[in-house]
Amino acid sequence: MDYVTIDFEASCLPRHGRSFPIEVAITDQAGTRSWLIKPDPLWRDWDWTDEALDLHGIRREQLDQEGFEAEVVVAELSRSVRGRRVIADSSIDTYWWDTLVDATAVRLPSPIEHVRCVLDELGATSEQIFSAQGQADRLCPARHRAAADARWLWTLLSKVREAVEECAPSRSWLRSPPPVPVAVGWTNTALFDSR
Repeated sequence: MDYVTIDFEASCLPRHGRSFPIEVAITDQAGTRSWLIKPDPLWRDWDWTDEALDLHGIRREQLDQEGFEAEVVVAELSRSVRGRRVIADSSIDTYWWDTLVDATAVRLPSPIEHVRCVLDELGATSEQIFSAQGQADRLCPARHRAAADARWLWTLLSKVREAVEECAPSRSWLRSPPPVPVAVGWTNTALFDSR
């Protein structure tokens, strides 16, 4: 399965007001890429909360100075995710994905899928998921920036996949019955001898 993990940081959570994306990052086997997003003119009067600022530490001035226009970010994301599944750990990321795309004339090639879908497809147990979560927490302790969070999710999925694959040989009999041995060129005629 070819996929990327994605995460957004935003001006606030939608429950606190009209929210817009300020940073996005993706992680795949090659590494992590992130973009600060310059607020689109459509978003200038949208909400910005101190609670969000306290979490991610990104200031509006930084976005104005270092951020990329929405069109640039969407074009680069489009090239990076084309033909691959895009996985997020929150349904709210879909809202920010759509908000970002709506500010441009470009359509992204892939919808965001929730990580739950991948975990179900892998057949991961709760124990495997909790263990992988602990490993991801240890390996990626920094959080609340898009790059760190996308990397954490990639690590989680990698660790779950490893755990599932480790158990696969011992559970292979659940997927298909064992082959029935066939004796070639030999019959036990004594069983059918009527003498």
